[in-house]
Amino acid sequence: MEEKYGGDVLPGPTGGGGGLGPVDVPSARLTKYIILLCFTKVLKAVGLFESYDLLKAVHIVQFIFILKLGTAFLMVLFQKPFSSGKSITKHQWIKIFKHAVAGCIISLLWFFGLTLCGPLRTLLLFEHSDIVVISLLSVLFTSSGGGPAKTRGAAFFIIAVICLLLFDNDDLMAKMAEHPEGHHDSALTHMLYTAIAFLGVADHKGGVLLLVLALCCKVGFHTASRKLSIDVGGTKRLQALSHLVSVLLLCPWVIVLSVTTESKVESWFSLIMPFTTVIFFVMVLDFYVDSICSVKMEISKCARYGSFSIFISALLFGNFWTHPITDQLRAMNKAPHQESTEHVLSGGVVVSTVFFTLSANILSSPSKRGQKGTLIGYSPEGMPLYNFMGDAFQHSSQSIPRFIKESLKQILEENDSRQIFYFLCLNLLFTFVELFYGVLTNSLGLISDGFHMLFDCSALVMGLFAALMSRWKATRIFSYGYGRIEILSGFINGLFLMVIAFFVFMESVARLIDPPELDTHMLTPVSVGGLIVNLIGICAFSHAHNHAHGASQGSCHSSDHSHSHHMHGHSDHGHGHSHGSAGGGMNANMRGVFLHVLADTLGSIGVIVSTILIEQFGWFVADPLCSLFIAILIFLSVVPLIKDACQVLLLRLPPEHEKELHIALEKIQKIEGLISYRDPHFWRHSASIIAGTIHIQVASDILEQRIVQQVTGILKDAGVNNLTIQIEKEAYFQHMSGLSTGFHDVLAMTKQMESMKYYKDGTFIM
Repeated sequence: MEEKYGGDVLPGPTGGGGGLGPVDVPSARLTKYIILLCFTKVLKAVGLFESYDLLKAVHIVQFIFILKLGTAFLMVLFQKPFSSGKSITKHQWIKIFKHAVAGCIISLLWFFGLTLCGPLRTLLLFEHSDIVVISLLSVLFTSSGGGPAKTRGAAFFIIAVICLLLFDNDDLMAKMAEHPEGHHDSALTHMLYTAIAFLGVADHKGGVLLLVLALCCKVGFHTASRKLSIDVGGTKRLQALSHLVSVLLLCPWVIVLSVTTESKVESWFSLIMPFTTVIFFVMVLDFYVDSICSVKMEISKCARYGSFSIFISALLFGNFWTHPITDQLRAMNKAPHQESTEHVLSGGVVVSTVFFTLSANILSSPSKRGQKGTLIGYSPEGMPLYNFMGDAFQHSSQSIPRFIKESLKQILEENDSRQIFYFLCLNLLFTFVELFYGVLTNSLGLISDGFHMLFDCSALVMGLFAALMSRWKATRIFSYGYGRIEILSGFINGLFLMVIAFFVFMESVARLIDPPELDTHMLTPVSVGGLIVNLIGICAFSHAHNHAHGASQGSCHSSDHSHSHHMHGHSDHGHGHSHGSAGGGMNANMRGVFLHVLADTLGSIGVIVSTILIEQFGWFVADPLCSLFIAILIFLSVVPLIKDACQVLLLRLPPEHEKELHIALEKIQKIEGLISYRDPHFWRHSASIIAGTIHIQVASDILEQRIVQQVTGILKDAGVNNLTIQIEKEAYFQHMSGLSTGFHDVLAMTKQMESMKYYKDGTFIM
């Protein structure tokens, strides 16, 4: 106990408040526990890889029985659960029995997932700390997820799982295990394989889902076991008794299996060393080291260091575990005729490892809210008292289901986002129908076109997300709001289209030189269906193309207001700010979506025309000619979008308002009482907002609010609906003349600001 609370809990010399929570041991002692934890996780990875080799020859129930038997023997020897501690009641024995049954089921799911996915993917999916999974579930299903950082960690975790499901080509590169329907090792394995086949997924993907389920069950199992471990006298005693009961439960099953099934093991004596390694590394050593480190260190640190160590070691072992040297070593424990069904390393696994590591690091980190407080004294009982800041009681972020519900509501409220959403649903429906029919008929053309449309849906998703983000409220960090995200989305969509047009152009030129023969059997119905869907999109998004040419339809309206501040002191300044009605402008996001749909429509038309020419006249050159023509049209239609978006991002003066703003500045110069103006800046902030700032110099005896209203009205008529006016009164110049130069010199300086001459190094002369 002295070691645990040996740290300094008082504020340090910098004046910071003392932190709450468990106090770490000194850093020198902490290092050895970190090294011990990391080394143990590496050994556990070795044990899991060895377990995968053993499960090729040993039935899974027999394997679990041997692990439980060896673990029970060692833990009963170490803990002496029957001779130490209070006696176990009958009610507690019933709970221990349930605990053992649940532990056997989770072990069964764990090791069966290991046989399906291999050790590398099993370590990535199953070896997560309880705190990581609990934080993940809190973000997904509660409103106390811990803020944007935790939400980001949950998103990383989900992306990692998706990478293993969709982008891991383990099924294609590895040899499939032999388990024909109706002929498995036992009824249990037959039932498990049948359940995975019922889901309609391959064994590998079924193993991923099975391990995710096992991980959630494991965390719930550990959470439910905490009270029982306190009742029976500690976690170590509970584990020893539970493993012992598990051995008694599995013993009859193992006897039946030994009698009814044929064993693949030629010599059980040769497996003593591998089983000893697995029992010690996976079951015993990992449990005891985790127990020690969770007491000596913060749980969050244990989770971060442990996850990082086991993920990196799993990636390294997965890369060289199939090396010929290790194959020769493992060949001693398996029959010569047995084929290798190793699970290979793929790009999806590497990407998922990165995301799993990031998510474990984020989800295991303690929440910043409520963690810091100022030590203000001690209670009469000696307990430290802290004064928390306001951020300790801030409302946390909403859960993901509620966020999706609110986002869907916002999407359906706005016309643009609603049209994108409806067309996205229609496009996805046609895509999945196409994929389903392609798989059903074994048509490679349908499957390829289905994945092409699925890729096109990503542009719609980006446009939908941009339309949603543009309506988010301004924050302290993004004080202008998120209106410009639509322009950025249109710019990115335009770049994608230019890249696509370039590759289509290059491929068309290559095919023009040597036209290949095409199978046009399924091209016509697929192209007609795609053309119908895309024509609906053209009709839905055509207004975006019309708006892009200067039409002022659908303008947003905001309240007019202006205000000025008169600052008294040495320098007499004022400030005015105005919001007016928003004029029509370029919605680059909708233009980008429209051009994507237009490109798909042109592609469908090109396929239909080329198919007719090929079927009727045998002109195979028609396909590359149509593709070449379509690529040029796409490129030419995207150039204006890229150009306009770049001008907005570079804060160019809006071309359609250039003449009006020039006339407005001339009118401002003629306002009575206004001496001059300087630094006029005007730019398009978003599709509906034109912002501007201007400095005006007025006489001392003039009411500045009247000048502000006149300037605001003139610039509002010119199209500026978000205006900031900085007022500089004549007294300011008189003050400046007393400091350095005369009033007339300062006035001349302000009038010459427009005609500065710059040196190459950035300085200027007047």
